[in-house]
Amino acid sequence: MIRSTSFACSLLLLSAVAQAQDVPPPTGLAAVVAPDAKWERLYTRTAPISGGLTEGPAVAPDGSIYFTDIPFGVDAGGLIVRFDPQTSTTSLFSDDSGKANGLVFDAAGFLLACEGANGGGRRVSRWNVVTKQKYSVAETFGNKKFNAPNDICVDRNGRIYFTDPKYLGDEPRELDKMSVYFVEPTGAVRLATADVTKPNGIAVSPDGRTLYVANHDNGSDDVTKPAPATHGPMTIYAFTLAADGTAIDKRTVIDFGDKKGCDGMTVDSVGRLYLTIREPSRPGVMVLDPKTGKEVAFLPTGPADQSGDKLVGLPSNVEFGIGPDASTLYCTVDFSLQRIKLKSKGTK
Repeated sequence: MIRSTSFACSLLLLSAVAQAQDVPPPTGLAAVVAPDAKWERLYTRTAPISGGLTEGPAVAPDGSIYFTDIPFGVDAGGLIVRFDPQTSTTSLFSDDSGKANGLVFDAAGFLLACEGANGGGRRVSRWNVVTKQKYSVAETFGNKKFNAPNDICVDRNGRIYFTDPKYLGDEPRELDKMSVYFVEPTGAVRLATADVTKPNGIAVSPDGRTLYVANHDNGSDDVTKPAPATHGPMTIYAFTLAADGTAIDKRTVIDFGDKKGCDGMTVDSVGRLYLTIREPSRPGVMVLDPKTGKEVAFLPTGPADQSGDKLVGLPSNVEFGIGPDASTLYCTVDFSLQRIKLKSKGTK
């Protein structure tokens, strides 16, 4: 159901208490994380908006972290917020994001945003972060409007890959399938793969040869309504990137079965996957070896074994910092931005 403002405030308070008292310590490889590492809260929503979540952390060329704060409701445009690691302060970049979700910076320093549904732009846009001018990059495929672009990454050839599921909004779907697309440097929009049911998080391997896609099929086009009794695949797929940019030779890296799977993801310098797991029984960031499909570390973001409506500590997306901040992992959780110091490093 749609959360009211009072419920949102209650959830923030519960989340703060949970983060302080009930979050288990990290586990796993010493090369990834120390057992005494802790999450630090950097931002908590204070804007008078309700429902939704924070999402899409992206590291800028100057090392700052941009992320989105997405409310429910067609009358709220959504926020893009900037966190400065040097001053540990946040500032509002935009209060009309077009319901932006996933973000990423391209090689030229422009901010690319996936604008979703529920009153959003349903497109991929490009921001000049200096002038705050926004331009449309991709709005349609085959003259049909996208469902709700969700998450995004850029490969070494400058191709922009993005997922197009549907989780929310009354807008009628024009595309029959929920697929993965890419935008060529020329501006042409192409289908990367339709061999998914509901793609969400997305990332490219450090060597540029593999595209990872989180298939997070909750079985419904509207998360504000009661969840269906059964859901579709909750999996991580790996695709080989062909020379023409298409994603081929799908293989399953991990299947979460009847548990909730991954939302957003990132990779580290040696190719390990960092997956945000929104499973109430064990919410956190799972670190996975994509070659074996085995968990090598786990960074809890909320209490274990939760149930009911007031769930807290559910992560949505992750990103490493750069430069002296390259071993810092940033994560959007509930209505917050948090970070944790690791021993592993990002790819940038």
